[in-house]
Amino acid sequence: MPKMKSHSGTTKRFRLTGSGKVVRRKAGRRHLLTSKNRDRKRRLKDHPVVGPNAARTIKKLMPYE
Repeated sequence: MPKMKSHSGTTKRFRLTGSGKVVRRKAGRRHLLTSKNRDRKRRLKDHPVVGPNAARTIKKLMPYE
């Protein structure tokens, strides 16, 4: 049986931590940053953990990551 392919869009958007959790980036920090205040930009910095139901789906799309 051939190897499964990873979903390329998923591998670009999500990362797996060492413990197997799925983390994502927050939207809204790519451009037009001058109109956003400092607190808002700071809140957009962190990488939140994805919820368990979505993480299950994401892990299926990334079998080798």
